[in-house]
This record gives sequence, structure tokens and C-alpha cells, in this order.
Amino acid sequence: MNISYTVTERFLRYVKIDTQSDPESNSCPSTEKQKDLGQLLVKELLQMGITDAHIDNYGYVYATIPGNTNKKVPVICFCSHMDTSPDCSGKNVNPQLIKNYDGKDIILVNDTTQIIKTNEHPSLLKQLGNDIITTDGTTLLGADNKAGIAEIMDAANHLITHPEIKHGIIKILFTPDEEIGRGADKADLKKVGADFAYTIDGEELGHIENETFSADGVIINIHGVSTHPGFAKNKMESAIKIASEIISALPTDTMSPESTEKKEGFIHPVSISGGVEETKIQFIIRAFDEEDLKIQEAFLKKIADNVLKKYPHSTFDFIVKEQYRNMKQVLDKNPQIVNYAMDAMRRAGVEPILSSIRGGTDGSRFSYMGLPCPNIFAGEHAFHSKHEWVSVQDMQKAVSTIVNLCIIWEERS
Repeated sequence: MNISYTVTERFLRYVKIDTQSDPESNSCPSTEKQKDLGQLLVKELLQMGITDAHIDNYGYVYATIPGNTNKKVPVICFCSHMDTSPDCSGKNVNPQLIKNYDGKDIILVNDTTQIIKTNEHPSLLKQLGNDIITTDGTTLLGADNKAGIAEIMDAANHLITHPEIKHGIIKILFTPDEEIGRGADKADLKKVGADFAYTIDGEELGHIENETFSADGVIINIHGVSTHPGFAKNKMESAIKIASEIISALPTDTMSPESTEKKEGFIHPVSISGGVEETKIQFIIRAFDEEDLKIQEAFLKKIADNVLKKYPHSTFDFIVKEQYRNMKQVLDKNPQIVNYAMDAMRRAGVEPILSSIRGGTDGSRFSYMGLPCPNIFAGEHAFHSKHEWVSVQDMQKAVSTIVNLCIIWEERS
């Protein structure tokens, strides 16, 4: 398939827009600046000739590519998220294009202490001769998930400009706040009207993920006893110190992100705030099996119970909030969704790799909201960090995969 790719130019344009989300904000989107990208995407979609493209008050972008076949084809949706992670600055991103990559470590130009080393990023060695995009070392790149957005936009552009390619109705959905676990919160799936969907938010070339963690958030609110520190003997019970004891009691050789891999879950404290009288600890709990998730939560609560036994006048609240569930249970009931995607990769010259993701996507939530949704590679690497990078050629393969996927759904209907 001969595609005149626009994905690189789109990507370089999109990453310069700061769309970092904010977990402390209660608004939707959590940051208004995410709408800056959303409005640009709507403008570009309208320029393509996609007449219903629009952004709603919550920052979600919706668009429809009408079908051009007489066949009854399931409606499929392609989805990516607009926000970047709160873990690393996404302001004033200065992308660097390295052409004909030579296989050496990459020293980032505006902070030479930041080096993308091949021994730490072995996937780089698969990119010899390709073109690599990095940052200048002062911010993240935003390939997670602006690579996916650029790929969907380029695929949409190709379908619109090549009406000879037969396909059913194609829906496009760009979401805010995925990085803080809220990407599906305000999505109007009735408006989307799709039968199946694909998030374009995966890592390495060829990966398709039909399984994610199941995820919960846990908040422990500690109510201590405050008094004047000069007269505190046998009276004060510091919520800060209680919180530190709970965190210190967590195992470090197991059940933590830094000591687990593959199908192993973890308990991860992500923030602590407060004072002597009140302190809040926020955790994320992850496991592929929901029963293991509950076991880990019970383990954490037992730690808190044991610590609080030493503080008879203090109490705590243990609040569990469901975030998302392993989408494999839904996708196994609709095997053609994954099988067609793997066939689309093969047509694009990519060997598919079916895998699990130690994380989640909007598709995890969508699958349980009635929209089965696996995750396809976008080519993003080392996300949420200053070492983030993406390959131009991998992004082009993702565009080709999306286009071929639209063709396959029409052919097999």
C-alpha cells in the first residue's frame, strides 16, 4: 500500500502543545490546556472533510468517517488520549529528529546528563538506519499518546483522500485525562456508536495487547492526635509518623513496582500529604487477576491495622476505588477483534506479538462499558520520562496497520 505519510509532521506539531493532566484537579478535563490540542485536531479533521468533528465541554473529540461500502460492516472506533503524564514536564517540548540512527547512545542536546543508552533501551538497536525522535532532555516527549493521535489522523487523511479504499463507518475518539485514570469517565459511547474499538497506545512495533492489569486506587486517611510539641509527651500521635510506618512496612523485594515484572502485581504509594493531625496516603494497586487485587488490598489494610495498634487514640479510613479491570475477559468473547488486528499488521509487513500490558488504557474501561477494545502499538518508548523516544518508521507502520484494519473489517463482513 502506497501511503504519502503525514504522521511525522503531525506528531512534531502535536507534541509542542502542553497537555499535561493534573490528578489534583476535580474538573474535566483536569487541565483546560488539553482542549488546545483538541481544538487543533477538530480543525484538522474538518479540513480533511470530516464534517461532524467536534470537541465537547469535557474535552473529548469525536469524529466520523462515513462508510463507502454496500456491505453491513461493524462500526469500529480508533481512540488515543491527548494528555501527557504528570510525572514529567510536558511544557515547551523541543523535539529532536535524528535521521539514519547509527546505533549509538543518544546524548540529549539541552541536558547532556540525559543519555538514552542502548544497554538500557535495547529496542533502539532494532532501529538502525531509521529516524528517531527524542526531546532535548528537559521534558518528556509526549509520544504517549500523541504518536497514536498522529497515526489515527494520518490514517483518517489517507482514507478520506483515497475513496477507492472500501470500509465501513469509522469513528474517531480522542480523550483527555487517561494518564490520571479518568479517560473514559465522560466519554459518550452512545455518541460514538461503535461496535468495537482499538486504542492506539502501545509500545513496541507489532505489539497488540489483549490483557491489562486490573486496577484499584486506595486512600488511607490517618487521623492522629495533635498537641503543642513542647508538651506532647504521652499525648501526641503524629499522623505523619504513622503514615511513614505504614509505608516502611511495605515489602521491597516483592509486591512493589521496582521488584516485580511480567504477571506480578504490586502495591505502590504514589503520594503522601497532610500534617500531624491528618495525613493522607494514596496508593495504586495492580494485579492481572482480580482475586490477587483483593489479596493485596487486604494485605495493605492489615499493615495499617498493625501499625495503628501502637496508637490507641488514632484512627484511619481505608477507601478503595475501582479504576479499571483486565479487558481480556471481554475480548476473549470477541476473538475476531484481535485476530483482525494481527492480520492487519501482517499486511503492513509487521510480525504481530500478542502480549499483556503492565498498566491500563482507556480500552480497559471501554471494554467493560460495552465497547470491546484491545490496544495496538503506537511505537512509543520510555514514556513518562525525559528519555522518551519514537521511531518515524514505526509510526508509519502503525498508520498502515490502521488502514489495513479498516479494509479487513469490510472484506470479512
